[in-house]
Amino acid sequence: MASFNKVILLGNVTRDPELRYISSGTAVTDIGLAVNDRRKDGKTGEWIEETTFVDVTLWGRTAEIAGEYVTKGSPLLIEGRLKLDTWEKDGKKNSKLRVVGERMQLLGSRGEGGRTGKPRVAAGRSAADEETFSPENDYTDAPPSGSGGVAADDDIPF
Repeated sequence: MASFNKVILLGNVTRDPELRYISSGTAVTDIGLAVNDRRKDGKTGEWIEETTFVDVTLWGRTAEIAGEYVTKGSPLLIEGRLKLDTWEKDGKKNSKLRVVGERMQLLGSRGEGGRTGKPRVAAGRSAADEETFSPENDYTDAPPSGSGGVAADDDIPF
């Protein structure tokens, strides 16, 4: 059976990222993203505003860029895949759906939402990394294989 797992989100960061490194030295950060939806109620005709809060995990250089340039309130575009985390605590089974970010685009103008007011930055896996990417490389095991697909520092325009 064929399957497809792709998520594209555009929203605002709900908290400052906390960058950390796993034992292999790979950077990882978790961010919260608030995604707003506005629609008209079919019965009353009134506009309804709804916010969905999504947890996103970023790896490698993408995580480092987020740690350096992303702050609470920053507008952000994330492309990634859904991942279901399951665990047991006190005999109770728990689960949570999150997004593993594979590409990140900082949005907004200079000085808007970033710590340094630097230009927008795109980070994520390149097409070449797709061959080495494995879904088994997740938050609990390891980051996506390869270089993280992020452009080298020389490719970033600042």
